[in-house]
Amino acid sequence: MHKVAEQHSGSRRALLKSLGAAGLVTAASGLALPAHVLAQISNEQPPAKPRYGGRIRVATNSMSTKDTLDPAKASLSTDYVRIYMVYSGLTQFNRELGADPALAETFESENQQDWHIKLRGGVTFHDGKDLTPQDVVYSLLRHKDPAVTSRAAPIAAQFEKVVVTGPMSLRISLHAPNADLPVMLASSSFCIVADGTTDFSQTANGTGPYRLKEFSPGVRTVGEKNPNFWKPGKPYLDEIELVGIADESSRVNALLSGDIQMALALNPRSTKRVRRSGTADIMQTESSLYTNLIMRQDAYPTNNPDFVLAVKYMMNRELIQRALFRGYATIANDHPVAPSHKYYNHELPQRPYDIDRAKYHLKKAGLTGARVPVFTSPAAEGSVDMAALLQLSGIETGMHFGINRVPADGYWSNHWMKHPLGFGNINPRVSLDELFSLFYKSDAPWNESGWNNPQFDQLLAAARGEGDEAKRKQMYWDMQELISEHCGVSIPVFMNLIDGYDKRIKGNFPIPTGGLMGYSFAEYVWLDA
Repeated sequence: MHKVAEQHSGSRRALLKSLGAAGLVTAASGLALPAHVLAQISNEQPPAKPRYGGRIRVATNSMSTKDTLDPAKASLSTDYVRIYMVYSGLTQFNRELGADPALAETFESENQQDWHIKLRGGVTFHDGKDLTPQDVVYSLLRHKDPAVTSRAAPIAAQFEKVVVTGPMSLRISLHAPNADLPVMLASSSFCIVADGTTDFSQTANGTGPYRLKEFSPGVRTVGEKNPNFWKPGKPYLDEIELVGIADESSRVNALLSGDIQMALALNPRSTKRVRRSGTADIMQTESSLYTNLIMRQDAYPTNNPDFVLAVKYMMNRELIQRALFRGYATIANDHPVAPSHKYYNHELPQRPYDIDRAKYHLKKAGLTGARVPVFTSPAAEGSVDMAALLQLSGIETGMHFGINRVPADGYWSNHWMKHPLGFGNINPRVSLDELFSLFYKSDAPWNESGWNNPQFDQLLAAARGEGDEAKRKQMYWDMQELISEHCGVSIPVFMNLIDGYDKRIKGNFPIPTGGLMGYSFAEYVWLDA
């Protein structure tokens, strides 16, 4: 039986028990236990006693008039933080990249296709309504409604039935087995809303640690402590204000001046300055976050396979890692699976920086001497500098890249995926099935390069229900090779996440699904004022 077991924090024994809970981390998360986690377990220190009260301001790197309170439509880091402040999911990510029970007290399956869920009792929404199985059924099935335009629709398409089976229980039946379901449901998209909710314009009725006090899209979000939060004793702060500061140097200045107490996505170049301040520090999280160069397969000249290969050989990965990220990054190989992942294909040859091969493929494509614009923006972290290095490599090959730098505000709605050559920025995804379904499947909503590969699609569908671990691993290896060789994206490095925080902030620790503790810091941190 595949079972998500309850985790009780604070003891080595309980942590080890949760890690081995019927393969939750080893099978569902698809990631090996990192060395730093093993060290944390073996050198466990008594946690400091949290303090209650206080107010903090937190800055992310993006905010727009399209900010949302609807979990189904969240697409940027600011949205993810806001959703996790206000709502809870059936499961939630932990620091080992597994999923712990949340609103689901138990989450069990004999065949990984029919999942039986018992809900936690005594949970109330912010308006006082009790949590019921009907709320969960509604929250999950609304992603299948085309009118909702859910970002998670490709994942929800796997739901065949979601039905109530008792006063506090329900069953999720999938079209085919998927062992990753508990992990996939921990994403912010699948947070639970009250049955029948359709208006998310100014209200958010969740079961999360903070109640919505103010929401001004593109300006700020204010949450006040939920005194009836289902986790006893949490949260600790009275109020959290969330703002967006697109410019990284401005975020650092705001942190060091005391205007904000936590800052998402600092540049490696800022780390020494922050540490020297004496009042602030950084938290580094190894992750599978990446900024990728997108080469649209439905536009010229990026639809030429030899042009795509030429550009991939122009990417100087070692220089990008060293010069752009000061070593706060891991070399990638033009596919989105990080080396720390259980299913990482370590036998796939690393693509080198090779100007001669780039010249060969450009000549084969008949594009030597061509001029191609590339769109870049501070919104896609590191893309401005990556474009500059690509431009230098292009000069050596006879290729001319014209850099069009556009503002961060509006980049994702006005430019992302809308030019032959541009940049994306993809947050970490624990489940490879989720990652591939959202960004690489032929009909994926965020198929950035418009790639269509029937073999990849078939492997993806087969891997979900493959019970043989060795066969499933081989399928994911094959998918990585297909992306690296044929997909119109180049991924040079995986970026470590760097958050800045006021030293009075306590209770924070890395959760590799994203910055600011996988965007879920709100329920954990306190202010030691």
